[in-house]
Amino acid sequence: MKRSDFVDVDIHPVMLLPNDAPSLNFSAGFDINQLKDKTWGVGGYSERRPGMYLAPQYKNERFIHMGIDFWGPAGHPVFSIYDGTVAYKANHQQEGNYGPTLILHHTFGETEIFALYGHLSEKSVEGLAVGQPVNKGEKVAELGEKSENGCWHPHLHYQLSTHDPGEADMPGVVSERDLAEAQTLYPDPRIVLGPVY
Repeated sequence: MKRSDFVDVDIHPVMLLPNDAPSLNFSAGFDINQLKDKTWGVGGYSERRPGMYLAPQYKNERFIHMGIDFWGPAGHPVFSIYDGTVAYKANHQQEGNYGPTLILHHTFGETEIFALYGHLSEKSVEGLAVGQPVNKGEKVAELGEKSENGCWHPHLHYQLSTHDPGEADMPGVVSERDLAEAQTLYPDPRIVLGPVY
């Protein structure tokens, strides 16, 4: 897949951001102060983020980010980029995980994409059911509070998969040894979203 495959496809933004939303980069090391005074931000595909993923499940080796983060206030809506269906839904409550999570399935001609939405609010996904159709531009959820979203500053983790993950989960960060394979399975969301940062 490449960006040119989607240039003529009318994609709705996954999240509406102010025009001056900054690009945030944690490749020099994670500092929570980069987020504390900012409500909005975007960035992060294939970004190496040393010191950010400290929960035990990361084993001190998974730190390369495989999605794009869209920071915003808790309760801010997120949207389906295209017509599709709810493929999977779960709540990953472990600290450092996704919290409430959706995966939407989209078909673009012969191309199938599974899109993960992580760090959502519990209440906003209550009415969604697996198999339910969603329309392009439809609000599908809202950003969750830190207390429910895996203990993160409110944001959307948006990640694509070229294969059916079989559950409401994808590895959001990977190790150096797994990076080449991960970039094939989980392509840069800007292929579909365009130049969001």
